[in-house]
Amino acid sequence: QVQVTESGGGSVQAGRSLRLSCVLSGATGGDLCMGWWRQQPGRAVELVAHQAADGVIEYSTLSTSPRGRVTISRDTTKNILYLDIVNLKPEDTAMYYCAAHRYCYFWMEDMSIKGKGTQVTVSP
Repeated sequence: QVQVTESGGGSVQAGRSLRLSCVLSGATGGDLCMGWWRQQPGRAVELVAHQAADGVIEYSTLSTSPRGRVTISRDTTKNILYLDIVNLKPEDTAMYYCAAHRYCYFWMEDMSIKGKGTQVTVSP
């Protein structure tokens, strides 16, 4: 069974950094698009960033996105996707989800393999 499992969330103070990890099992990560989405309290799930199988990375340009403070990277030998977030802000408080699919989509619901999420809570 193909699945992704997120880890690395927690409660942190504003200004700190965090690394989230997503482990893919049951498939070869190099053949898939993998990415991160997040759901802030009271808001819909939105894209943070994804990386296609060919390595092309797309960061969300939404006004609510943490673009400029996040870096997505992948260790294909270990089938792990990372999301590094620096200078965390209280508005980064969200459930962060990892998802994978053969192709990259903007909406997480279109990605066929979804994780259960890891919670990030940022205090002022």
